Amino acid sequence: MKFGVVVFPGSNCDHDCYYAASHAAGAEACFLWHKDRDLKGSDVIILPGGFSYGDYLRSGAMARFSPIMEEVIAFANRGGPVIGICNGFQILTESGLLPGALMRNKHLKFLCRDVFLRAEQDAGRTPFTRNVEKGRVLRMPIAHNDGCYFAEPHLLDRLEGEGQVIFRYVNAAGEITEIGNPNGSLHAIAGITNEKRNVVGLMPHPDRCAEELLGNHDGALLFQGVVP
Repeated sequence: MKFGVVVFPGSNCDHDCYYAASHAAGAEACFLWHKDRDLKGSDVIILPGGFSYGDYLRSGAMARFSPIMEEVIAFANRGGPVIGICNGFQILTESGLLPGALMRNKHLKFLCRDVFLRAEQDAGRTPFTRNVEKGRVLRMPIAHNDGCYFAEPHLLDRLEGEGQVIFRYVNAAGEITEIGNPNGSLHAIAGITNEKRNVVGLMPHPDRCAEELLGNHDGALLFQGVVP
């Protein structure tokens, strides 16, 4: 099993993702430069957090046109597992691999703190959530300015009806509350998947809580889940 971590100008969590894949998941990992067109035999693709291209235009808008993204899109369309974390989630929506959009946080402030999220689907719904049973509450850090998930009402209904909402913001008790939803995301959505279930995007950072040395290893579950 080999993870490919895409590196854009402005990525700042690429090494975090590399470490999580190689240490928490015990897999091989490599970096994929944004100008390249070779996925280097990767079995899983990670789009890491950061500020690709300085977040010019919109977060993720320019990264979507990187040469490497043509290969990532083709890989995903073939059924390959792809996960986008924070800015990576934004890139996935900009590229059309995931529906909806990430907008400015509700209170127009950059947020950097731990949050709680609840798994909304049965374990195994996606390759990345095989180790996360439905209803389990995870703690993960967030660090974003444009993390408010938005979609038109008909699209939200479809996401809910088709079981594409993977994670939802909650409080420590697993309850949906206004305080527990840090950025004002519609339906308290923290992470979603595509119709094929092979592409996942989430705003919280599993890569920053993937080993006990960090005081929390909940994030390791996502990296370990995709490894056979």
